[in-house]
Amino acid sequence: MGFRFGVRVRPGARRAAVGGRWSDGALVVAVAAPAVEGKANEAVRRALAAAFGVRGRDVVIVTGERGRDKVVELAPAPPNAADTLDRLLDAGS
Repeated sequence: MGFRFGVRVRPGARRAAVGGRWSDGALVVAVAAPAVEGKANEAVRRALAAAFGVRGRDVVIVTGERGRDKVVELAPAPPNAADTLDRLLDAGS
């Protein structure tokens, strides 16, 4: 079973960072890659994989391939996924 959550992507950032809560409660993911030709999406997958300690192929963008607001799924979900998400959401506060 997978673990799904919302993310808000900030492409073109100075550096990649995962943490903080967007106004709708989504996890903020900043990536240096531009939002062209799927480069930002691939960077988001890599950043989230590193933050959750999973393989890049285990991070799937379920909705929002072409927008800044996305729903991603970790499949299979790591056992500590909910705790990690809570920690990351609070990191920007």
